[in-house]
Amino acid sequence: MYIAILKVLARYGTLKLTHVMYKANVNCSVLKQSLNFLIQQRLVEEQACHKKRSKKRVSYAITEKGRTILKYFRELDIALQITEETNKIPAILY
Repeated sequence: MYIAILKVLARYGTLKLTHVMYKANVNCSVLKQSLNFLIQQRLVEEQACHKKRSKKRVSYAITEKGRTILKYFRELDIALQITEETNKIPAILY
């Protein structure tokens, strides 16, 4: 879940809550909890943007630390796929 959110923010840049929700395919309450966790870990940051009628809107962006974590996760994923392929045992046909 966290990685999906980081990937969306890395790919699309700064997004509003609803846009992250649709692109990451996460329901709103779960997304809010996940974003709070990612903000606490300093992987995502809130950015205030002002709209018409002086309403304050919040957008979310990935931080450099978030990009680093995402990079390490991708490298780990690739390494695990290589390990999986080398450990396959050929099936014996009867």
